Amino acid sequence: MVHRSFAAMGTTIELFVEADDVSDEFDAAEAEFERLEQVMSRFRPTSELSRLNEAGELDVSPELADVVRRALEARVSSRGRFDATVHDALVAAGYDRTFDDVPTDAPDPSPPARCGGGVSVEGRRVRLDPGTRLDLGGIGKGYAAERAAALLALTGPCLVSAGGDIAVRGVPSTGTWPIAVSDEMTLGLTQGGLATSGSERRRWRRGGAEQHHLIDPATGRPAASDLRRVTAVGSDAVEAEVLATSLFIGGLDEALAAEAAAVLLTVDGRTFVTGGIA
Repeated sequence: MVHRSFAAMGTTIELFVEADDVSDEFDAAEAEFERLEQVMSRFRPTSELSRLNEAGELDVSPELADVVRRALEARVSSRGRFDATVHDALVAAGYDRTFDDVPTDAPDPSPPARCGGGVSVEGRRVRLDPGTRLDLGGIGKGYAAERAAALLALTGPCLVSAGGDIAVRGVPSTGTWPIAVSDEMTLGLTQGGLATSGSERRRWRRGGAEQHHLIDPATGRPAASDLRRVTAVGSDAVEAEVLATSLFIGGLDEALAAEAAAVLLTVDGRTFVTGGIA
């Protein structure tokens, strides 16, 4: 098993391939993350996404059109729990720059911004309602992980982790890809994707109040969830990311009722395993 890690998309990327020498393939996967970051980053003023958010209407690359389309499908399937139009709400909460540069404490946040604005995709033409801007941070990392995994899979069984958004291709000689989801629990993944969403890592304070990056689109504020962390399994890393985020925002009762394949950690330290995970 060979391994490479590097920084991209505001997180740590890890590549694993069961092969002897994949330096060229690692280079290609790393370049793909850089290329897709330039497509989807809201922090790069020259990215496609930034230009779309500024213009409100743009002919975009096939990749950006695909991700926006999947985000719209996710908004419907999650009944609005997952919504890429949270851009302005994140900015209002204080997440207006790359996370490493966000002040740990500052005055009161701005009033919450409206979420749920209209977005349409026709071919490669994306249109945003006035005042609507997109954030594709989570779903973009899952998408990039899947693209990188597709490249590495030409060499051998592989796993790509983009800050915990995980895509796998093929089964290693050990039989599964072991993924630690807590100090006490490891899941064995053989196909599909896995993602974790929670309020533990990306936190800061505004006016003395804790803030985090998972916005509840219904309120435009960081979600007041009784869950601390959700790890979900999906058909790919994009589906897993959407599921983890929407379950977190919906809270424990809704997550239990969904019976999705997930591990739920509550704010009071309880752990629930759902959806047949054993």
